[in-house]
Amino acid sequence: MDEQNKISMEIVNPYAAGIDIGSRSHWVAVGQGSLDIKEFGIYNEDLFAIVEWLKENKIKTVAMESTGTYWQSLYAVLIANGFHVILCNGKFTKNIKGRKTDVQDCQWIQKLHSIGLLTGSFLPDESTEQLRTYCRHRLNLLDTTASTSKKMQKYLRLLNLRLDVVVNDVCGLTGLSIIHAICDGESNPEKLASLRHGNCKKSEEEIAKALQSNGRKDYLFALQQELEMYQILQTKIAACDLEIEKMLNEQINGDDNKKQHYIDKKAHKKINKNTPKNIDLNLMSYQLLEGVDILAIEGVSHSTVLSLISEVGLDGIKKFGTAKQFASWLRLAPNNKISGGKVLSNRIPKGSNRLKIAFRNAANAIGNLKESTPLADFFKRINFRKGRVSAVSATARKLAVIIWNMITNKTPYKNPEEYLFLDQKRKLGLVKRIKKQIAKFTLTPEELGLITNSVSTG
Repeated sequence: MDEQNKISMEIVNPYAAGIDIGSRSHWVAVGQGSLDIKEFGIYNEDLFAIVEWLKENKIKTVAMESTGTYWQSLYAVLIANGFHVILCNGKFTKNIKGRKTDVQDCQWIQKLHSIGLLTGSFLPDESTEQLRTYCRHRLNLLDTTASTSKKMQKYLRLLNLRLDVVVNDVCGLTGLSIIHAICDGESNPEKLASLRHGNCKKSEEEIAKALQSNGRKDYLFALQQELEMYQILQTKIAACDLEIEKMLNEQINGDDNKKQHYIDKKAHKKINKNTPKNIDLNLMSYQLLEGVDILAIEGVSHSTVLSLISEVGLDGIKKFGTAKQFASWLRLAPNNKISGGKVLSNRIPKGSNRLKIAFRNAANAIGNLKESTPLADFFKRINFRKGRVSAVSATARKLAVIIWNMITNKTPYKNPEEYLFLDQKRKLGLVKRIKKQIAKFTLTPEELGLITNSVSTG
């Protein structure tokens, strides 16, 4: 074959290794030969053995897949020993169909990495990663708490205690007081109704009518068990909140630039019951983001801000070069597939993460706003044309763009009309299409009624 017709792939990373992560063993390839592949275990001594073998082969950079949570221990060891590690999504390292083995996988990863075809996934800094662990664990506790609350409602209904009908929240002030009394052996409806909190809209008489139990001991026992579980979970959540507050204070007090910022409380922002009680997220988020007030955006709650600072952090957001890259990482931007100059598909890719869910929840809250705001009006326009699901996705993407611009440019929240450039582009496109129709039918301005002949009178 002629030398000019040969296809060559330039070696970008000559000292590269590829690792196939497994639950029982790790396969490491430092080259494409049979002697360049070695299997290691997953214990701590095996991880350091991998490090020594890589050093013996003068490896400087390593690529691996983000397989479950199995990669994290090895990743930490490699980073601590000075290796440049690229953590890849598994879909970018797929091998040829019908030829999949652990040996071939690590060789394939090494080959792709050596010629520079792999890109690393986003990873937050160490402090943000630790904060993320606490926040994710807290969310898991909240999910378990919600399940326990549903079970309490179930056993209350089986006892013919229709507490869920007369109170908005069974685990609210009125609901928990009554449940505690029931579990302690109180069965008198009037006495139970007297535990009503002053904010409860229902009267004591109506509550008493709903609390006439059938006296089943088995259901009562199960209710007592679920109440104890609920109390334990609340204790665990409170302990988790203390650790989150501790980490936030460490990040703020360790940076004089963050510590100097101050902002007053927002009276219009409602605090959800699942929001950490003893943490001033309004002030702490303002300090962590170095003077950027994310809570000034309508629909953005304290939970949204907590998800933002724990999932990506300030330095993490700045890693994205543009707002489009940030929205694409969140899987809120359409994945345009173009061939032959035509757009074949522009669907939003599947998949989600916790920050995307938080932005979508904020977008849904914006859609529920009664007052007219630019973001709420934008939501309503998309909702009218394409439905609520599309409106939530579009508004969540717009929120991501606004927040990225606020943090990277250190600008306060402005009227988002300046971000609504897409509406202007649609209007210009509509004008262009109308002009084509006019040219097609050869209509004159006089025929369209745009110009009127003025008759002069003497």
